[in-house]
Amino acid sequence: MSTTRHGATPVVLAVCLGNICRSPTAEAALRAAAADAGVGLDVRSAGTGAWHVGSPPDPRMRAAASEVGLELQGEAQLAEAPILREADLVLAMDRSNLRDLQHLAREDGVDTPIRLFREFDPEADGDPDVPDPYYGGADGFAEVVAMCQRTAVAIVDQLDRLVGRP
Repeated sequence: MSTTRHGATPVVLAVCLGNICRSPTAEAALRAAAADAGVGLDVRSAGTGAWHVGSPPDPRMRAAASEVGLELQGEAQLAEAPILREADLVLAMDRSNLRDLQHLAREDGVDTPIRLFREFDPEADGDPDVPDPYYGGADGFAEVVAMCQRTAVAIVDQLDRLVGRP
């Protein structure tokens, strides 16, 4: 069996700003896509900001995800060097998160690949960011759920290549 940087089961970390909307949704969507494909995958999420550390996912995001059968779990945590090092792939939800993660990786000598989540969205149309629904209405949450679901399927389809497995 081929392995990743850290073992047989790849570890993917989804990262947004506060770890209560986009990244927990991406985490749940990746977990579901991997289960549907019969692929072993350890998925986690974190945020670049510490405002919500210890909080559960946003109730509006949980409700939107629940509508399509996704269950958002866990508590917000901060994306720090040790968490990045544990991953085989880090997926940033937007360009601002990507810059923050790249800076952190440079400062702390982390060599885990960091990519934009939406790079893999078959409907991205050149927009690399997953929009933050936090200050918007219900439609924004539903849009993020749909975006995360279709992108998660595309990521799982390419997982071996993305985590460096032959």
